[in-house]
Amino acid sequence: MARRCSNPLLYLFNYTTVRYVVTQNKIVGLLYRFFQLIIMCYLIGWVFVTKKGYQVVDDTIESSVVTKVKGIARVNTTFSDLWGPEEYVIPDHGGKFLFVVTNFIETPNQTLTTCPESPSVPFSTCTHDDNCTEGEAVRAGNGIKTGTCRKTDGNETNTCEIYGWCPTEKPRREAATMLREAENFTVYIRNFIKFSQFNLSKTNILKEGYPSYIKTCLHDEIHHPYCPVFRLGDIVSKAGYRFEEVAAKGGSIGIVIKWSCDFDMDTSDCHPQYSFMSMGSSTPVTAGYNFRFARYSSDAAGRTHRNLYKVYGFQLNVMVFGTASQFSIIHTIINVASVLTLMAVGSYICDVILLFMVKKKYAKFESLIKADKEIALQKMPDHSKRKFSH
Repeated sequence: MARRCSNPLLYLFNYTTVRYVVTQNKIVGLLYRFFQLIIMCYLIGWVFVTKKGYQVVDDTIESSVVTKVKGIARVNTTFSDLWGPEEYVIPDHGGKFLFVVTNFIETPNQTLTTCPESPSVPFSTCTHDDNCTEGEAVRAGNGIKTGTCRKTDGNETNTCEIYGWCPTEKPRREAATMLREAENFTVYIRNFIKFSQFNLSKTNILKEGYPSYIKTCLHDEIHHPYCPVFRLGDIVSKAGYRFEEVAAKGGSIGIVIKWSCDFDMDTSDCHPQYSFMSMGSSTPVTAGYNFRFARYSSDAAGRTHRNLYKVYGFQLNVMVFGTASQFSIIHTIINVASVLTLMAVGSYICDVILLFMVKKKYAKFESLIKADKEIALQKMPDHSKRKFSH
């Protein structure tokens, strides 16, 4: 009784192992070798060659961007007839975002006083004073209504009188001032990146020949890939715009700097790749890019004046992306092991075919106890075998 109760504990010491059965089935054998070939092609061709699974990848890039625009343009404004970067670049300190003015409308010598609202402003027309509620702001207008209906200068349309910066902004149909030289402005882009995982950093500027090289070069993908100076006209054309058409109404352009670095190779092969894309809309209502700003001054009497500018131009947005890779024995082992485990799938499929689809059945599972019994019978004398078998 004690022996029977202790038998279940013996199962804790059982061990299951694989028994290999060699079959002469050509179809199953060919299927298994074909599956092995597919797995090896996948491991070598896709995992190692295409995806470089033997490398660790760092796609978290730390980046800083500095931009500068240079060039001189002739203009016709109240303040000056010559503009430099201080006038046409907004903001004046370089960063990832900047705006280059290529066209503008100036409304000079505005003062805070009363004047008729522009007839181009919605809900500004009137027929009598009752249409102009005193103290009410004109929707999308230029000031506060005074309660008086007035005839506009040079126009038979009556509009509500407002208190605001007068005269009101000039309409778009009047001749704007185009910066004809803007196409030849140069944009300097300095980019510094760092991959923290590898503690490696790069810049898009060659150290050799700097700064004399920077002053004379223009970026070229073949001859000057490390020159960080770009002609504005080239940027616009590569983004898919015609400079003459878009400079009048403005547009938004993305400058993409992409770094793809393989640190198993020479680090000098890690250089930036530039691309340019349009970030604006082709719909006429939303196309273009413009905004307004003002410059203030005071006369001898201390009265404040301002010049209002509605400016059109190119908004430049510098975007930096990058990945770095390097050999890693850990990633190599993980990828090899994970792919080789797929071999078990092939074995399983072939086992299913042998067990259920082939007419001749094969012994796949067998207890080791039975095998031990057969070995013991072989060692016994003949008379003992007959006795044992009975």
